[in-house]
Amino acid sequence: MSSSIDLNLVRELEQRAFRAWPALETHSAYGWLQRFSGGYTKRANSINAVSPKSDLTLEMKNELEAPYAGRGAPAVWRLSPLAPAGSDALLAQAGYRSIDRSLVQRAPLDDRYRRDPEVAIDSAPSPAWLAGFAELSPVASSHRETMARMLASIAAPVGFAHVEDAGRPVAFALGVVDGDHVGLFDVLVSPTARRRGLARRITQTIGAWGRENGARYMYLQVVATNTAALPLYAALGFETVYSYAYRVS
Repeated sequence: MSSSIDLNLVRELEQRAFRAWPALETHSAYGWLQRFSGGYTKRANSINAVSPKSDLTLEMKNELEAPYAGRGAPAVWRLSPLAPAGSDALLAQAGYRSIDRSLVQRAPLDDRYRRDPEVAIDSAPSPAWLAGFAELSPVASSHRETMARMLASIAAPVGFAHVEDAGRPVAFALGVVDGDHVGLFDVLVSPTARRRGLARRITQTIGAWGRENGARYMYLQVVATNTAALPLYAALGFETVYSYAYRVS
């Protein structure tokens, strides 16, 4: 990642990702976005800097966390380069630990992105897609209804990709087109179907599908320690634009 971060591009990709994976409820204060989704995923239940006008103070922190406490939920802070300087240190001093540093990467959709005939893309998830995705993710049974509601709320064009083996889906991913970008989310492959290049094939197919729907770039988010995925994405032209991490109590 370059030492010089384009904050306009960061803001653009952050907004695209928020739209692509919408929370069930959102509020904003002090230029921070509060996302609520019944506890399903950290990202959809986190506090995110969007356009803060001042540094984060302890009073602002407590006010932004209050709605989570009122719901009996933990406060999760997701700190991107849009967070004011000092935010991370303030949360660290308050006893919050940093977890899951992730990279936001982007690639141009070039000739490496072609449809694979074994990868199907549907405009809505089938019951088998939902069940298989929830099993591999994994999604707790108490969160499956929330997951389905969130997926149903994604604005088109959205593609639910899968590969079947003996009539059973064994690989999954989600693609969401927003203008000239397509977001790639949650590439999952069953342990029984690994070492067949399915992650690469499903990624390339979503890229091709995105290009058919007007996209020129693909973006994704990958945990920085995912040594299996990073070489694949590098081979497909992905470069890191910025990183973010969570602070949790």
